Amino acid sequence: MPADRLLSTLLRSLQTWTDQQDTPRILGTASSLLTTLGNPHNISLLTSHLLTAPAFWDRPDGVRTPLRLLSVFHSAVTTLLNHHNDVRHRKAPKLLPGQTPIAGGLPLDDWVRAVVAGADDRSQRWKHLVVLGGLLIGIGGAEEQGMDLYWGFTIRKRVEGALVRAANLALVEVRERSEADGLGGQTITLVLNHAFAYLSDGERPQMDYDLLLPVLIGTAYFSSEGFQSAYFLGGMDLDINVQGEKFDWNVRSSSFRQVDAIIARPLISSMGPLSRLIAHSVENVRDPWLIQTMMDDLASFSRALMTQWRQIRFSGISAAEESTYLADEALNKTLPVLWKLLKAALFATTIILRGVLIRTLGDGSLAADAVAPVLSSQTLHILRHLYFITSRLGPDSSSQLTFVYLTAIDILSNYPIHADKFLKSVAPQQLGQIPRHPLDRILDLYFLNTAEHFTLVLSIATNEDLLVASAVPYLAAGGNHNLLPIFEAAHSVMLAVLSAPQSAQITAKHLPFYIDALFGIFPQNLSPRQFRLAFKTLMRVTAPPSTLSASHPDLPATLLELVFHRALNAPATPLPPDEITLALQGSDAPPLALSEQAVLALTLIDALPFLSVHLLEDWMPLCAELLNAIEEDPMREAVKARYWEVLVSGEMDPERSEAAIAWWGTRGGRETVLYGREHERDGLKTMSGALPAPARRPRESKL
Repeated sequence: MPADRLLSTLLRSLQTWTDQQDTPRILGTASSLLTTLGNPHNISLLTSHLLTAPAFWDRPDGVRTPLRLLSVFHSAVTTLLNHHNDVRHRKAPKLLPGQTPIAGGLPLDDWVRAVVAGADDRSQRWKHLVVLGGLLIGIGGAEEQGMDLYWGFTIRKRVEGALVRAANLALVEVRERSEADGLGGQTITLVLNHAFAYLSDGERPQMDYDLLLPVLIGTAYFSSEGFQSAYFLGGMDLDINVQGEKFDWNVRSSSFRQVDAIIARPLISSMGPLSRLIAHSVENVRDPWLIQTMMDDLASFSRALMTQWRQIRFSGISAAEESTYLADEALNKTLPVLWKLLKAALFATTIILRGVLIRTLGDGSLAADAVAPVLSSQTLHILRHLYFITSRLGPDSSSQLTFVYLTAIDILSNYPIHADKFLKSVAPQQLGQIPRHPLDRILDLYFLNTAEHFTLVLSIATNEDLLVASAVPYLAAGGNHNLLPIFEAAHSVMLAVLSAPQSAQITAKHLPFYIDALFGIFPQNLSPRQFRLAFKTLMRVTAPPSTLSASHPDLPATLLELVFHRALNAPATPLPPDEITLALQGSDAPPLALSEQAVLALTLIDALPFLSVHLLEDWMPLCAELLNAIEEDPMREAVKARYWEVLVSGEMDPERSEAAIAWWGTRGGRETVLYGREHERDGLKTMSGALPAPARRPRESKL
């Protein structure tokens, strides 16, 4: 059929609504005609009708409708670019008699002008972005593929400028017509999400980000094409079936089909680039008040998401118990899809919050004392609401998330009053008790992990009445393996409180309970690395020149005796590997499996740099004796290497180093550490009838 007749037929088809199944055929015809017509007026006419056609716009299929039209113009310009490139390099096939050349032989510049002319006043301005965005994506994509478009540089610059101007006019239009969260705002978001990467650095500053940011946030988080204000979880609990002790969520249920459809939405599937576009808008808005408004919106969304999750029975099952209480279909098919959607919301929010904090660090108005602590508190509240997602990934799963979390804490730490208020607002509702609901325990974990960073700026009363009181019930429950992450967080909080300079009285009061808890759960629920770190921290807190050492000078010796006497009777069999050891087993230098006795010996050696000189002189020989009591040669050599490292690596100050050198060189330290076990065997052979030398023991504590 001749192109003119085909155009007439297509234009008639566009005047009435057609079934969605006919849409691909119509769009394919339109794309073909755009590259076939040689009359610029016909090209403009076709473009104009595509932007106003009742067949598409009377009953649009959400953003899929503008996305399909975007693909039409992208495909058409790509075809022309390939053709002109082939002609330039003399690769174009020869035309057969009667065959119409691509675009009727129109120069690329004229063809682009004709297409853009079709975006006229008969269609809304936000629809013009579909045309301009398709052209820019096609041209930019061709350049990325290495195509030489020296003749298209001017065309691209004009298309870029036209796209930015059209976007600004469209933003004004949707604001005046209150269509920011309707199809107009969604189309603006869709096109810019795909085309923004192809805008030059000279054009991007011309965008009106003050108008763009609310449209992007509204579309991504609150529109029907985004996360729907987090209410997509609302009806899920009705579709959860209970079969004995197993919970099931059928793949054919309406709630799962809805979640599956949300993930397939164009904006959700490209949420990564969209979140970066939002973050870029945050960094470039002129009115800082818009950022504060956006933070309120994000806080509202995250709070709603956590609230909706709590209402689902799945929230009552901890991650460690899922294999026990979830049916196979829920465990392996349906819930992984839901978690994929929730992770998309978490990562998108994280990228946006990163933009907020970067802007806060460099913007005087946002860094003001009246604003900065509020923004950082809101950031931490948002991360808390999303922590039921984060806790499944691990705290270090994302460098972006770590940056946002620690930066917000660092800012808030400069405002002790606001930090105190924030921690009290997120503290466990019932201090001294372990909540039964897993979500509440996850929130307790977030509180403990966060509170650890504020102990230096909090008052003594807050440290004791809030932080210690929150950690104590989890320390007492150290034998529960399911609570291990919270137990470790509680240990970190206790160590942080005890290490705070203002906490000397608290340390003396709570130290006996903490030591009892520490020794009670090692090595079952506390790794050797964590135990050594905890004991090393306690030695630093109790040894001079700490405040506590003045009122309780015998505490270091008491702690050392506890470890020493336990080490004398500790098992010599290797401990099972912890998570870090398992992760490093395939490395070039896998860690050595140590026994409990060897770990306790290392713990004592770690403490040597913190002892006073007279205690150091007593305990260096005792550590050497304990070292020689280790039966396994590899373990003993590892402890011996650590002993030597402590003596020569500079961990001791000059006064302690002088005492260590004297013991090593003139008091038998070298022979005891390096050859003590051999001398002991030789002595047994040659002095079998002699009386044994009395073994040295630590000085008696005055406590």
